[in-house]
Amino acid sequence: MPTDELTRQLHLLATGEVRVLGRIMWSSNATFLVDVADRNDPADGSTAHRAVYKPTRGERPLWDFAPGLHRRELAAFELSEAIGLGAVPATVVRDGPLGDGSMQWFVDADHEEHYFTIFEQYPHLHDQLRAVAVFDVLANNTDRKSGHCLLEGPKVWAIDHGLCFAADPKLRTVIWEFAGEPIPDSLRAMAETVREDVPDAIARLLTADEVGALRARAAAVVDDGIFPADHSGHRYPWPLV
Repeated sequence: MPTDELTRQLHLLATGEVRVLGRIMWSSNATFLVDVADRNDPADGSTAHRAVYKPTRGERPLWDFAPGLHRRELAAFELSEAIGLGAVPATVVRDGPLGDGSMQWFVDADHEEHYFTIFEQYPHLHDQLRAVAVFDVLANNTDRKSGHCLLEGPKVWAIDHGLCFAADPKLRTVIWEFAGEPIPDSLRAMAETVREDVPDAIARLLTADEVGALRARAAAVVDDGIFPADHSGHRYPWPLV
């Protein structure tokens, strides 16, 4: 169930007035930093908040993913919420200055930190990283770079999920430190929530094959109960950060 703050964020993202601040140049697809302001905002802009806007028209063609990666960004948020993880920032799909795309709440994180630094320096956050690892297995994340884990205070956020939910196995991630460990019961319980029934909010964004594959991955997490390992040494994204 969304919190009042999450509900507020989703409403602002979906209905607010969007102003493009600039392009995020290190992204492989056209990605923009924007301000989203309440249309009843006072002149001082005090209710505006930054967001990350990924329009469909800015996507590079891919052989293994159909156009419309913004829908997978939304599906990742919906999955995170459905399983009770709450690690993906508020995300909506809407029309923006460059057309239809995803709009995600900007996390005011310490951008000197990323997965590798979090793992090495903050052992007390390892359980959050384990949860992200299970989420990536469920979502079949093809591109979990270290920089896609953000640290805001004691909270680890997971971002950039356009390359998720393929029907074929495609897991590529930097999170392999937990390989071979038993998956905690609490995380297996998260997977159980989508094992038998994928919520409509997720299913409507994917193909029938992708929904079936999501259920199969959830069943594997529950039944096998072990963090996967990369025995090939090739299941890493590039660049790593």
